[in-house]
Amino acid sequence: MIDHLGINCTDLARAAAFYDRVLGVLGHRRVMDVGVAIGYGTEGPDFWISTFEGVGPNREVHVAFSAPDAATVRAWHAEALAAGAESLHEPRLWPEYHPGYYGAFVRDTEGNNVEAVCHNGD
Repeated sequence: MIDHLGINCTDLARAAAFYDRVLGVLGHRRVMDVGVAIGYGTEGPDFWISTFEGVGPNREVHVAFSAPDAATVRAWHAEALAAGAESLHEPRLWPEYHPGYYGAFVRDTEGNNVEAVCHNGD
């Protein structure tokens, strides 16, 4: 059900130092670092920490739900909009993440960044 989860941090360097240590004890490591976001996992990035300019005390959460294919991602996006979500990113390939990464992002009715993603492209 959950593909990956992300939290936003007010001090990314401090949070990275913390998660480098505590996730290492559990056998996980930093597997991606793109400057404003760091992904942790054992093989792929399952847990992300990130920051952005203006991040405040009530920070949004990012949750990505697994989808079996691109058609389902598109259907999910349409249903999310019909249910009152704000579109953040239309469904598309995201090759900067990895080849075949196909996702769509919305802001849910509570202000969170929610995504549906498949890893087999369009």
